[in-house]
Amino acid sequence: MKDVSKGHVAILIVNIIFGLNIPIAKEVLSNGIIDPLALTYFRVVGAALVFWFASIFIKSEKLTKKDFLILFLGSIFAISLNQTSFIVGLQTTTPIDASLIITLTPIITMLISAAYLKEPITTKKSIGVLVGLSGALILILNSEAFKAGGSGSWTGNMLCLLSSTSYAAYLVFFRDFIKTKHPITIMKWMFLFSIVILAPIALPTAISTDISRITPIIYSQIFYVVVMSTFLTYLLIPIGQKKLRPTTLTMYNYLQPIIAAIVAIVMVQDKFGWDKILSAVLVFLGVYIVTKSKTRQQLDEEKLRKQNNNLEKTK
Repeated sequence: MKDVSKGHVAILIVNIIFGLNIPIAKEVLSNGIIDPLALTYFRVVGAALVFWFASIFIKSEKLTKKDFLILFLGSIFAISLNQTSFIVGLQTTTPIDASLIITLTPIITMLISAAYLKEPITTKKSIGVLVGLSGALILILNSEAFKAGGSGSWTGNMLCLLSSTSYAAYLVFFRDFIKTKHPITIMKWMFLFSIVILAPIALPTAISTDISRITPIIYSQIFYVVVMSTFLTYLLIPIGQKKLRPTTLTMYNYLQPIIAAIVAIVMVQDKFGWDKILSAVLVFLGVYIVTKSKTRQQLDEEKLRKQNNNLEKTK
């Protein structure tokens, strides 16, 4: 299989898994047996154990003090803040709302890249951002909790947005470092750091969980959340990043609301209304426009070609 094909397959699998994870995680939380913070901690601890076990089978990499500092900071953005805000938010919002907000990640990434990496914000990119954000606003402002002035779905949507923002920041700020190490080396340390970071707020809740009430079905759902949507996805994402261009990679995010919607409707967790359909179309259209806009490198190359052409004409 060609390298590019491997990247496509990796990201395709990742987004199918993430799409299925939203209604499955929602189902785990809906029975009231497991608290969102407890599920987050189970997820982090479980994934850490699997990553450390997997590290036995790869060549050990030497890390400097600076590397450990970067991994610690990365664990905050990519895991601790990202997963905690998502799981807690998911308890008070719907699976479809959560999946649609997650699809804003490419747009948020573009904005952070403009500020941090000095990537140009072209007219096409600006239009895409506005179209995508309008889709998210329609989704959030039409939630029943927001209309009623309550803190239900509105709070959940904001937490899911925080989750997307923290992960987008991780992708931009730690982009170069990710490419220098093996995915397992990076993830085993980041998940270990997250165990320590989340312990003060999540460990007491996790310990107090009544394990005797957890049924085999719930155990299977927890297994999916820990092994499939955490270990496997965090293992495959760097593969896709190395093989595909960012614009191509981000387009796969739009499998998530489709998968989540199908499963959520089957599980009677949610239903599609006009606002969700319109939001999905606008968000998809927005990111499509953004990812079709030209990068700084492309603009620089065009500028150089024009300069060369002008020089040729003056000869």
